[in-house]
Amino acid sequence: MIRYMVVERFSPGWKEKVYEHFEKYGRLLPEGLEYLGSWRVKEQDMCFQLMQTNDFSLFEVWQKNWDAIGPWGNFEIFELEN
Repeated sequence: MIRYMVVERFSPGWKEKVYEHFEKYGRLLPEGLEYLGSWRVKEQDMCFQLMQTNDFSLFEVWQKNWDAIGPWGNFEIFELEN
C-alpha cells in the first residue's frame, strides 16, 4: 500500500459544519481507501490525515463525496516515501 498525507483546509465558517457532517455520515471513504490517523491544527482551519491505498483515483471519489455538502474547503494530497 502507498501512504499519503492529506492536508484539509476548511473554508471560513465551514469547519464546524464539516465535523457535524462527519459525526452523522462518517469519513465517506470509498472501498480501498484506508484511513490511518488524523491531527487537527490548533486554532487553525486545517487538518492532516494519513491514508493509504493502491489506487490513487479513489481520492477523487472521496473528494466528490465531500464536495456534495457544499463549498467546505479543499484537499491537498502528498505521496509519502517509505
